[in-house]
Amino acid sequence: MKTTETSAPVPAESGTTVTKTDAPPGPPAKEKKEGTVLNVFSHGILVLWAFMVVLPLLWAVMTSFKDDASIFGSPWSLPDKLHFDNWSRAWTEANMSDYFLNTVLVVGGSLIGTLVLGSMAAYVLARFDFPGNRFIYYLFIGGMSFPIMLALVPLFYVVNNMGLLNTIHGLILVYIAYSLPFTVFFLTAFFRTLPSSVAEAAFVDGASHSRTFFQIMLPMAKPGLISVGIFNFLGQWNQYMLPTVLNTDPDKRVLTQGLVQLAVSQGYKGDWSGLFAGLVMAMLPVLAAYIIFQRQVVQGLTAGALK
Repeated sequence: MKTTETSAPVPAESGTTVTKTDAPPGPPAKEKKEGTVLNVFSHGILVLWAFMVVLPLLWAVMTSFKDDASIFGSPWSLPDKLHFDNWSRAWTEANMSDYFLNTVLVVGGSLIGTLVLGSMAAYVLARFDFPGNRFIYYLFIGGMSFPIMLALVPLFYVVNNMGLLNTIHGLILVYIAYSLPFTVFFLTAFFRTLPSSVAEAAFVDGASHSRTFFQIMLPMAKPGLISVGIFNFLGQWNQYMLPTVLNTDPDKRVLTQGLVQLAVSQGYKGDWSGLFAGLVMAMLPVLAAYIIFQRQVVQGLTAGALK
């Protein structure tokens, strides 16, 4: 009777004997073809989506260097020359410099406050068990589902009664309260993925809870902080409804209010070239922040899944 051997002993360098087995069969040709078709289709959708996002941005940048006649006469053509006076006019005459400074103050203060308070609350909810833990957590979750439009009228009276209407610090406090629910929800899930052994070792060495949080756990949560910080930065920088209701002082307007004012300042004879220049000014900080921190954003979003 004839037999077929499928494996043979192969001497290894260490003197032991290993068995050489046949390689497992690869996937069928039909599955390879289906996977190739799916990859081509998904990449095609991504390319189409990239064009839909990038082309309007490029068109806005190109239009910011045109004059008003070229914008309406040949909107899709390249500018005959670069009109840098659009940018200088929007920055000085349209007070975009003041609006930009107010926005930096409001968003910077609210972003720092949101990350500090949100990370502290999320750390306690994620790492400590106490009565009411889940109830407080679900209160923050409920804050994410509450439409801000329903709170505008009572929020206006609350801020007015506190004497914070038309103030920079009043707007900062409202932005912090508006951003805390999502921040706590995001960072609570992130802190749960961090190893407990590091904190326990710090406690054994005599570190307090506050020192353990600020010097050990918070630096470990840097990817999550950057990710949620970028999301909050985008939402707060582009916020229009809250400052419109709570900030009616012309000297304390933010960029979104300034762009609307620039659009309607001259009635039907709007400064369209200056408007596009101001629009690009408002867009560049957000775009630059995302380009710089895009790797950290991806790391923060995938850290929990990879853990």
